[in-house]
Amino acid sequence: MTPTADFDALRRAMADNQDRPEGPDRNARAEQLLVEAESLGIPLAVIEALGHQLKVYNYSSEKGKMFVPFARLLRLWDEHPEDFDAYEVHSLHWVFKWMSAGMLDQPHVPLASIEKWLGEMEHRYRLAGHSERAVRSAEFSVAAHLGDLARAERAYGAWLAADRDSMADCHACELHAQGWWRSMRGADAEALELWAPVLEGEYSCAHEPHTALASSLLPLLRLGRAEEARAHHLRGFRLVRPMESMRGAYADHVEFCAVTGNEARALELLAERPAYFTDSGDPRSKLDFLAVVALVMDRLTALGLGERAVPGPAGRAWTAAELAAHARGEALELAGRFDARNGTSSVSGRARARMDQPALVDRLPLGVRSARPAPGGTGAARAAGNGTGRSGPAGEGASGAHREAGRGGADTLDALLTRARRLSARRSPDAVPAWAAVAEAAGEIVLDVRDRAEIADHAAMGRGPEGAGLFLRAAELYAEAGDPGEALAARSRAAYVRALTGEADAALAIGEELREQVLALFAGGGTGVAQTASVLVGRARTLMHRVELAEEAGQTVPPGGAAARDDVSAAAADAARELLALTEPHGGEDVTVASRGAEAHAMLGELAGRAGDGESAVASLSRAVEEFVAAGLPWFAVEYDSRLAGIALHLGDAELAERSARAALAHGGSTLEPLGHAQLHLRLAEILAETGQPAPAAEHALEAAHWADEAGEAGTLGAWARHQLGGLLVRRGRWAEAAEVLESALPDLTDALHGDGAIVQTRWWLGDCLTELGEHRAAAEHWLRAADIARHWPEQRDHAMLAHLAAEALGRAGLPDEADRAYARAGDLWRALGNVHGLVRSLRARAWSAFRQDRDPRVARELMESALAACAAAGDADPPAAGPAPDTGEAGEAERARRRLLAELGHTRSQFGDLIARAVPEGADEEATGAAFEEALGHLTRAGEAFALLGEEALDARTGAELAAAGLEADLGRPEAAAARARAVLDVCDRLDRETAEARRTEAEEMLELLEHPDREV
Repeated sequence: MTPTADFDALRRAMADNQDRPEGPDRNARAEQLLVEAESLGIPLAVIEALGHQLKVYNYSSEKGKMFVPFARLLRLWDEHPEDFDAYEVHSLHWVFKWMSAGMLDQPHVPLASIEKWLGEMEHRYRLAGHSERAVRSAEFSVAAHLGDLARAERAYGAWLAADRDSMADCHACELHAQGWWRSMRGADAEALELWAPVLEGEYSCAHEPHTALASSLLPLLRLGRAEEARAHHLRGFRLVRPMESMRGAYADHVEFCAVTGNEARALELLAERPAYFTDSGDPRSKLDFLAVVALVMDRLTALGLGERAVPGPAGRAWTAAELAAHARGEALELAGRFDARNGTSSVSGRARARMDQPALVDRLPLGVRSARPAPGGTGAARAAGNGTGRSGPAGEGASGAHREAGRGGADTLDALLTRARRLSARRSPDAVPAWAAVAEAAGEIVLDVRDRAEIADHAAMGRGPEGAGLFLRAAELYAEAGDPGEALAARSRAAYVRALTGEADAALAIGEELREQVLALFAGGGTGVAQTASVLVGRARTLMHRVELAEEAGQTVPPGGAAARDDVSAAAADAARELLALTEPHGGEDVTVASRGAEAHAMLGELAGRAGDGESAVASLSRAVEEFVAAGLPWFAVEYDSRLAGIALHLGDAELAERSARAALAHGGSTLEPLGHAQLHLRLAEILAETGQPAPAAEHALEAAHWADEAGEAGTLGAWARHQLGGLLVRRGRWAEAAEVLESALPDLTDALHGDGAIVQTRWWLGDCLTELGEHRAAAEHWLRAADIARHWPEQRDHAMLAHLAAEALGRAGLPDEADRAYARAGDLWRALGNVHGLVRSLRARAWSAFRQDRDPRVARELMESALAACAAAGDADPPAAGPAPDTGEAGEAERARRRLLAELGHTRSQFGDLIARAVPEGADEEATGAAFEEALGHLTRAGEAFALLGEEALDARTGAELAAAGLEADLGRPEAAAARARAVLDVCDRLDRETAEARRTEAEEMLELLEHPDREV
C-alpha cells in the first residue's frame, strides 16, 4: 500500500479505512496510518490518526487496545491544546465515554481506577461547559454492572433529568440503554415502548437498531409476542452478522435460537464466528458469548445429543457435552474475575441465570432452513410423542402402548387387546401401532386366532406396498376364525396392494372374482354389510387407480359420455354407485359402513373433477367430507378437504377454497404427519395469497416451511414454501426478513424440482429486498444471475427488465462501467421488444453516467439524442387529446399509449436540457455558455409544452421544468421572462400535492426574491 504523501492523502486514507469492514485488518491499517502521520511532522495529523485508531479499536474485537491512543491524546491535549481543532476537541471529550465503558469491560482495571475516571470525566466536562448527562449515564453503567441497584436508579434518574447537549449519546443509543435497564428490572413492556422509536427507524446510528433489535428478543418472547420476536431476529441478525464488534448482540441472537427450539440454527450461527470463542480484546462480550454457548450445548445435551459434533474453539474437535462444560467453566472463571474486581457476585449471578434459563417457546418456526436436531439416547423420549407429528391421544397410541408392553403380564396384554380392538372399531389411525404393541407384548403367548388375524391385517396396513403377503395371511386367519366375509375383505386389500405395485390388470380380475363371492355370501346371510362394503371398496379403488394410470397415459374418457361400457372411468363410477347402493341404507349402523359410503361419494367427486364437471365434484366431495366427519372419522376427510379446496379455487369460489383448506388442517389435527401439515399449510398459503391476504398467507407459508423441515423435505417442499414465504414478505415490505428467508431457500431451488421460473423469481425478489436495504452490489448480482437464466426464455421482457434493474443497482453501487454495459444490454433487449419506454430510459441513464464520469461530452449528447429519436420514431403524427384519456376500448388504449409516450418525450427533453446546462465547463467563455444555456432552455420549454398537453397528471413534471427554465432565463439575462415562469408555477401550486407544492412554492418565491434583489442572499 502506497504511503501517504501529505495530510490530505492521509485523511483520504483514513476515510477509506473507516469504510472497511470491522476487524484486525482495519485495525492494522490504522496503526500503519499513525506511523505515516507521525512522519508528516504535523501535530493535527497525529491527533487525527490517533482518533482514527481509537475509533477502529472501539468498533472491533480489540477494544482493549484503545486505552493507549487515548492516553496519548489526552497528554497531547493537556500539553498542547492549541494543536487541536474544534472537531478534535469535541472528539476527545466524546471518547471519554468510551473509556469509561471500556474500563468497565476489562476485569483487570481496578474499580478504584474506574471510579477515579468517572470523577476525572465529570471534572473535564464541567471545565468544557458540558452537561452532566453523559457523566450520569456513565455512572449508571458502572452501578448497573456492579449490581448496585440503588445507585443505578439514582444515576438513571439524574441522567434523564440532565440537559441533552453535544456530549450526550445519540437518541438511539440512549433509548437502547434506557430500555435495557427497564427490561433488566422486569418491565419488558416499558422497555419495548422506549425502544419503539429505534425499532421503527425514527432514530438510528452505526450500531442501532442493531442492538435494540437483539435486546428486544427475549422481552418480546416473555410478553407472548413471538411473531415480532421472530421478525426482529431475522431483521436484526442481518444487521449484526457483518460487524465484528457486535459479539454481545450476536450472542443475543444465538440465545434466542436456544430458547425457541431452534438449536440447529444456533449451531449454524456459532459456526459462522469461530473467532468469537477465543477473541479476548473485549472480555465482557466474551463472557456474554460463552454463557450463551453453554446454554446451547446444555440444551443439546438434554435432547440426547451430547455426543454430537459442534463448532467450538479452534484446535480440536468438540462434542456438545464437552463444549458445554468448557464454555461454562470459562464463563464462570471470567465472571469470577469481574466479581473479584467489583467486590460483588452480580456478574456471576447474571451469567449463571443466563446459562440455566429454560426454553421460552418449545418451537418457534423462523422460516429459514433449520430442522430441529434429531434426538437420541436419553432424549429419545421427547421425540416419541412427536415423531409422527402427533400429540395427545394420537401419540399415546404408539409410545403409550409400548410403555405398557414393556411391563409384560396377562393383565397388561388384556388391556392392550381391549385398546387395540376399540381403536380398530373406530377405524383410528392408531390402530396399527396398537396391534403392533399387542404383538410385542404377547411374545410367546399364543393368542386367539381372531386376534392373530387382526395383528396380521394391521401389520399389512403399516407395510404399504409391501403388505400383500400379510393381507393374505390375515385372510387365512379370518377364515380359520369363521369369518369368511372378513377373509374376502383382507384378500381384496391384498389385491389393491398388487394394483399399486404394477399389477393393475391382475388385481382387477381378482377384485371381480371377490365381488361375486362376497355378494353371493351376503345374499345368503353369510356376512354383513361392512365386510361386503370392504370388498367392493377394494375393487372400486383398483378401478380408480386404473383411471389415474389412464389419465397419465392421456387416455381418459369422461364418465357418462359416449364411451363404451368397459371404459375405465365409467366402470369406476359404476363401482362407486354400487358401493353407495349397498351402504346408504345402513350408514348409521356401523362406522366402517359409513366410511365406505363417504369414500364412494369421494370417488364420484374425483371422477367429476377429472371430467371437468366442477360443480358436481364440489357437491360429491362436500358430501364425502360431511359423512366422514359425521361418522367420527375426520382424519379421512383431510384428503378430500384438500381436493375440494383446489377445485373451488379453480371455480373461483375463494370462500369455499379457504374454508376447505382450513377444514383439512382442523380435521387432520394431531393425526397428520409432518409432510401432511406442510402440504396443507402451503395449500392454504397459496389460497390466501391469491385472494389478497398476504399476512395470514405468510403465517401459513411459515408453518409449511417448518413442517417440511420436520418431514425431512427441507430441500424440496421446504424450499418451495420458503420461496412463497419470501415473496409474501416482499409484498408486505418486510425486506430484511424476506431477504433472510429467500437466501435460505435459494441454494435448494433447482430447475428439475422447482423450475427455473422459481429461481428467477427468488433472485428478482432478493434484488428488490437488497435494494431497499442499501445492498446495491449484491442486488445487482442477483438480478444479473436471474437475467442470465431468463435470456434463454422465448419471451424476453423479463430478461430486459432484469438487465435494466441490475444496471440501476450497479450505478447506485458506484460501478458506472458495469452499469453502462448492463444498460446497453437492456436497451438492446427493449429495442428488440419494441418497448420504447425501456429503451429511452436506458439511453437516458447511460447519458447521465457518461456525464458523471467526465467522458467526452459528445457521448452523453449522442445518447440523449438517441433517446429523443426513439420517442420520435414511436410517436404518432397527432398529439394526444387534451384532458384524461378514454377509459375503455381500443381508442382508450391507443390514447393512453400516446399520453405515456408524450410523457416520456417530456422527461427526455427535460433531462436533456438539464444535462446540457450542467455540462458547461468551468471557465467557459460567455458566448459558449450562452449558446449552451439557450439550447438547454429550448429543450426545457418543449418539455413544458409536452407536459402541458397531459394536463393535471403531469403538473408536477411541468412545474419542475418551468422552474429549471426560469433559472436559465435568469442566467441569460432575461429576468422578466424568468419571473413570468416563476409566477406561472406559483399560480398552480395549490393544485399539487402538499409536499410538492411546498417545495415548488419555496423555490419559485426564492427565485422571485433573487430576481427583484439580485445583490441579496436568499
